[in-house]
Amino acid sequence: MKILWAHGLEGSTNGSKPTWIKENLGWDVVSIDMSERGWTIGEQTAVVLDKILENEEIDLIIGSSYGGLAIANAANKLIRRDLKIVLMAPAFGLAENFEKIAGLDGLNEWENSGFRPYFHHGLNKEIQLSWNFIVSARKMSWPEINHPTVIIHGISDEIVSIESSRKVAESNSNVELIEVEDGHRLGDSLHFIPIAVKKVLSKE
Repeated sequence: MKILWAHGLEGSTNGSKPTWIKENLGWDVVSIDMSERGWTIGEQTAVVLDKILENEEIDLIIGSSYGGLAIANAANKLIRRDLKIVLMAPAFGLAENFEKIAGLDGLNEWENSGFRPYFHHGLNKEIQLSWNFIVSARKMSWPEINHPTVIIHGISDEIVSIESSRKVAESNSNVELIEVEDGHRLGDSLHFIPIAVKKVLSKE
C-alpha cells in the first residue's frame, strides 16, 4: 500500500501519524513538506496538487486537519482522476475558525498591518501569517468533494468542531464520516485509519 500523506498546520513530515502508519501498518508513506511554499491554504493546496501529479502510483491520499483541507481542495482540481481519500479532523471552516479567534478588532489589525503573529508549536517559534492567509481561507474553506472520501473526526475536537465534518458528510454522498471518542489530535484513534482505508477503497 502506498499513500500520500499531508500533515497539519503544526505537523511535520515525520510526525506521529505517518510514523504510526509506517511502523504499525507497514505502508509506504510519501510525506509532503506542506509549508515549502508558504502558510496559506492556497499555497499548501498547490504543494499537494504537485505531489499528486508526481505520484501516479499512490493508492490513496490521507491528510490531517489543515493538510486534509488542502487535499480536499487539490482533489477538487482533479475531478477526472481516480482518487481515494481519507481525512482526519479536516479543517473545513478554516476562515470562520481563524476569524473567531482573531475577533473583529484583531481582523482589522491583521488586514491593516498585513501580518499576524502565530506561535507554531511544531517549530516551537512564532511565525507571521500574512493577510492572504485569511483571503485564501475565505475562498477555500468549503471545497466540493468529488471523490470517494472517508473522514475520521473526534466528537470532542477542541480545534475544529465535528459539526464541520458532519455538515460536509450530510451534504455529500461521496463522503462517509466516522465519529470517534477523541480530540483534534486523534491520538487514541489511529487504529481507525485502516478501517477508514478499507471503507474508501471499497467505494466506486
